[in-house]
Amino acid sequence: MISVSPFLFVQMANFILLIFILNAILYKPIRNSLVERKKKIQTAEEAIEGAKRSADEAGQTFKTKMGDAKMKGYQEKEALKQAGQEEEKRLVDEINQKAQAELEAVRGQIAKEAESARGKLKGDIKGFSAAIAEKILGRAVS
Repeated sequence: MISVSPFLFVQMANFILLIFILNAILYKPIRNSLVERKKKIQTAEEAIEGAKRSADEAGQTFKTKMGDAKMKGYQEKEALKQAGQEEEKRLVDEINQKAQAELEAVRGQIAKEAESARGKLKGDIKGFSAAIAEKILGRAVS
């Protein structure tokens, strides 16, 4: 048969006392350190996640602003291009009007000179006809 020794109870009490002492001296500080470490890691991960979100938002904002700036630049370019074309058209029209005015002036001058030449030639017709008749007939015509 099995006999129970009084040292068995002493050993059990010793074991339970050792568990309480080790728990207070060793296990609780280690568990607290592990919990603190886990909290620090979790805080760091949350900070990293927040920084990633912030960076993503900043990148998206940058892309949006760049797109807006490109669109604004394109619109300004088109507006300047349109203004340049309108100015070119205005200058061409102005030059054409000046050229037309000069052309009309030159035509008027030519018409005056032609009329003057006709008048002069009409006055000289009798002299020319007499000279032609003399050359053809070979004698003087009176």
